[in-house]
Formats: sequence, C-alpha cells, structure tokens
Amino acid sequence: MTATIIDGSAIAQQIRDEMRAEVERLKASGTDPGLVVVLVGNDPASVSYVRGKTRDVEEVGMRSETLRISADVTQEQLLGLVSDLNQDDRWHGILVQLPLPPHIDEGLVTSTVLPEKDVDGLHPVNVGKLFRGERALYPCTPHGVKQLLLRSGHDPAGKHVVVCGRSNLVGKPLAGLLMQKAEGANATVTVCHTGTPDLAVHTRRADILIPVMGRPRTITEDMVKDGAVVIDVGVNRVEDASKKAGYRLVGDVDFDGVARKASAITPVPGGVGPMTRAMLLYNTVLAASRTV
Repeated sequence: MTATIIDGSAIAQQIRDEMRAEVERLKASGTDPGLVVVLVGNDPASVSYVRGKTRDVEEVGMRSETLRISADVTQEQLLGLVSDLNQDDRWHGILVQLPLPPHIDEGLVTSTVLPEKDVDGLHPVNVGKLFRGERALYPCTPHGVKQLLLRSGHDPAGKHVVVCGRSNLVGKPLAGLLMQKAEGANATVTVCHTGTPDLAVHTRRADILIPVMGRPRTITEDMVKDGAVVIDVGVNRVEDASKKAGYRLVGDVDFDGVARKASAITPVPGGVGPMTRAMLLYNTVLAASRTV
C-alpha cells in the first residue's frame, strides 16, 4: 500500500479563498476585518511565521499590522499594550506571537487578550467552551487538523483516533474537539504521552493517528496499522549538509516507512502547517462577523 498524500497547502488555499469571499461580504456590510500581531523579540522562527501570516492576510484582503516589540519589554508594558488593543475597535483579532521571552508569563498574557479577540484560541474561556462543546474561537492547529480530516474525506466520526501528545496548544484541545458529540467529531479518542508505557500498543489500534510530540521520526512503520490515516503535526529541524540552511524539516513520523502502510498521510512541510495559518484567518473573520 502506498499512502495518498493529504495536501495541506491545497486545502489551506481552499479556506483562504472562502475567507476572501467572507471578507468581501463583511466589507460590503460596513465591517473591515482587522488583525493585529504582537511580535516580541527577533526569534527567527517567529519572524518567519509572522511574515507568512501577513502574506495570508493580504491575500484575503484583510487589514493587518505587526507591532514589533523589543525583547526586553517588561511584562507590565506588554500587558498594557494588550489591554490597549482590547479597547481598539480597529482590531477584531489580536495575536501575541509565541514563544515570549522567559521573563514574561505567557499564560497571563494570553489570558489578558479578550476572548472575543483571541484568534489563537488560547484564552481559558475559549478553551473551556471548546471542551463544553460550545461555539468559540478554537486553537488554530487543532481546528486545522479537524478541517484537514473532513476536507480530505476522512471524517473522524466513529473512528478510533490516537493523539500522541498532551500539550495545551495542540494535544488536549485536539482531543477535546474530536470527542464532541457534533458533526465532524464523534470519535473515540485515546491520548498518549510521555507517561504511556508502551506507545506502540496504542498507535497500532488507531484508525486515525495524530502525533504531536516534537520528536523527529518517532512513529515508525511497525507502529501503524494497515490503512491508518496519519496526520503528522510535528515539525522538527534535523541536520542536512545538502541544504543551504544546514537543516531540513521533518515530522514526528518516519514518512517513507509509514507511507508504505498508511492509506493517507500528511507531509512535513506542506501538511498541518499551512492549515494553522489558514485557521487564523478563519478565526479573525469569525470574530469580525460577530461584531456585525
């Protein structure tokens, strides 16, 4: 068996096209959706990621501004900035790019963003609504994974989904989304983590396997059952002297081996990553539409 490639870039483009139409509709009704990004410091990965988000926002015709803040900003100053943005009606979405410098409490900052402007979906109110099965601004990567499954024809309803990872950013909210009694969910979800004694026992039972581990090529061919759908959320740098940058990106899955056994699989890059950015646009448009 050779797995079908689930093209996250193509599906993300579908979503951007839909959001462009929504932005035009909102503008026609007098609402001009706006996203403000707060970038603290000069972390190369964060700078690159924000640059990509800016391109996406411009593509769909949405207003955007990036506020670049020095890494030595105090926590009090950053919280003050977020509070000011909360009160600024120009911005329907506020994104504070993570990670933040070590002297700043990330949880406190993300909790300061108003829930209705929290397009990262990290505010405790939005997370709580997610687990209660209520409408909210959902975290972008988990929601992107769900959309990948649905739009590629792999509805999780009735399936056994195994999520490898319990992070607050992806693992936990993803499990919460897929277990809901709702359209596009209704899965039986197992969550594995570093305390799971024999990971392969669980991964081999998965109809849909979703590694979110941050450990390159951990999921190997023998850990996947025949015909499984594999959504690789991991993004890891490994040394590669043939590349100009000296490294390349790989997922948490040993792609070549697992692709021989799975029925469908996402690549890295080009799988989940583009979906995360697309769902940021979705959340911003949703936040703007709720003000109409």
